[in-house]
Amino acid sequence: MKDCNQCGKCCIKYADGGLSATSEEIKMWEIFRPHIYKYVSDGKIWIDPDTDEQLSHCPFLEKIPGKNNTPGQEKYTCGIYRDRPEDCRLYPTSISEMIRDECEMIEAIDLKDPKRAKIKLDALMSDSRPPGV
Repeated sequence: MKDCNQCGKCCIKYADGGLSATSEEIKMWEIFRPHIYKYVSDGKIWIDPDTDEQLSHCPFLEKIPGKNNTPGQEKYTCGIYRDRPEDCRLYPTSISEMIRDECEMIEAIDLKDPKRAKIKLDALMSDSRPPGV
């Protein structure tokens, strides 16, 4: 299992309506992070504040500028990393999810021993999700 290489696949794949935020997160954004809250509508996140339409990508996914970004190898960062939704903090949760989503953290050796890979994944994700998730 490799560290996240910031490929952005998960953010791109799920940001078009595949994510949700808790009511607590939405309330916190409303009070303390209005720049995030403006992309919330009727409890749904990443809604265009001008058209009220679901955005096709997260408005806070930022491409990292640099000469090493070759086409198809772009690197991304999260503009609201500390305030990102729980769905984002918990991802990825399983090896099968990583395989399905073509996560670049997973390595061939992880496929041979998924139990070991899950232990490594849990260790890598320990700072962003509660134990046992």
